[in-house]
Amino acid sequence: MLNPQKVAKHLSESRKAAGLTQNQLAERLHISFQAVSKWETGAAYPGIETLYELSRLYGVTVDLLLGGDAAENELTYSKAGVDVTYTDAMKTAMARHLETSDARVLHKHGDFAALYDIKFEGMRHPVLALKAEEPGSKQKLAMQYGFMESVCHDMINHLVNDILVMGARPFAVLDTVICGNAEKDTVQTIVKGISEACRNNGCTLVGGETSIQPDVLEKGVYVLSASAAGVVEKDEIIDGSGIEAGDVVLAVASNGLHTNGYSLVRMMLAQMPELLHEKAGGEDFLTAVMKPHVSYYKALKEILAPSHGITGMAHITGGGIQGNLCRVIPEGLSARVDISRMRTLPVFETIRANGAVSDAEMLRTFNCGVGLAVVVKKVQADAVVAHISRFHDCYEIGVVEAGAERVALEGRLTPLLR
Repeated sequence: MLNPQKVAKHLSESRKAAGLTQNQLAERLHISFQAVSKWETGAAYPGIETLYELSRLYGVTVDLLLGGDAAENELTYSKAGVDVTYTDAMKTAMARHLETSDARVLHKHGDFAALYDIKFEGMRHPVLALKAEEPGSKQKLAMQYGFMESVCHDMINHLVNDILVMGARPFAVLDTVICGNAEKDTVQTIVKGISEACRNNGCTLVGGETSIQPDVLEKGVYVLSASAAGVVEKDEIIDGSGIEAGDVVLAVASNGLHTNGYSLVRMMLAQMPELLHEKAGGEDFLTAVMKPHVSYYKALKEILAPSHGITGMAHITGGGIQGNLCRVIPEGLSARVDISRMRTLPVFETIRANGAVSDAEMLRTFNCGVGLAVVVKKVQADAVVAHISRFHDCYEIGVVEAGAERVALEGRLTPLLR
């Protein structure tokens, strides 16, 4: 428990050691003189944000400002780079982003683990779909150019798509934020972004972990990851086992790179920094490559039942359309995909042209404009295209035939070669 007089003494002594009067401190913090006076008489405490500013201004830890008595030579967690008092206060402050009206969430803030009621009314044989994901090296660009909240949407949307293609609906997410030092504003931005992305996908951020690792990561470096859970009826799982010859392969458009190919992009930017200001389809290259990964949940959630004719889906990530669609095509069948039909976006042409990247490498590294491949019964293909097209560009790119090669690419990426 905090001792008001002890806290007041530390605040007063720290201010004097910094050579500031109460008036000067008040002006520096843009607060009233009376507020500083109340702190130093024990009548009030500084808020969380102000405490952090004071600790930086005085060059001491929040622990010491709040009355800690660590001797100069005594080893403390704060001296090792983790200010427990500040991080605990920060976690309390960001708890509002975890507030939810989801009645299935049974735990309260501060519990050691998340509790989620998995009794799914109306489901005969519910099966959990579980997935973990991180945004890859796109995080580095996000930190460098100020897209931290955006990259949180990348991570959650990627997770949701991986669950969706199994026919499952997402319901809960746990996140992990690992950092060299916990900057309150940045951490809250991250949690806010993850929480909003979850709500946009009809699921709940039920909890997570903020891990401060000062000897593992440099200050200002953040590494994000998350795990998601979804649910699907056992007899409604979409795993490609129902795919047959004659089924049609549909492309659902991406909005750009999503979360793959960023190691190559970062290498290009390091070698050609002027690329940042080049236009890609009427927008800056950086804006084009940092667009958040599209979530296809809203477009697909109403047509996941077997009656709509979808027999397989592939989320097109690293490895491209060939490296991902093959994961759902059964043995003895081949999805013949005409890549000349793929509506490749201008950002991919910018990458290909500036990096002298071959078509084969483009197709291995990027989605090249196709974020999702959907295999559907031919007689229901038009209806599925019409439904998805309400949300995203959707069109036919191939057909399933008998064959030994699970995915056979035909044609050329004509838009890239112009």
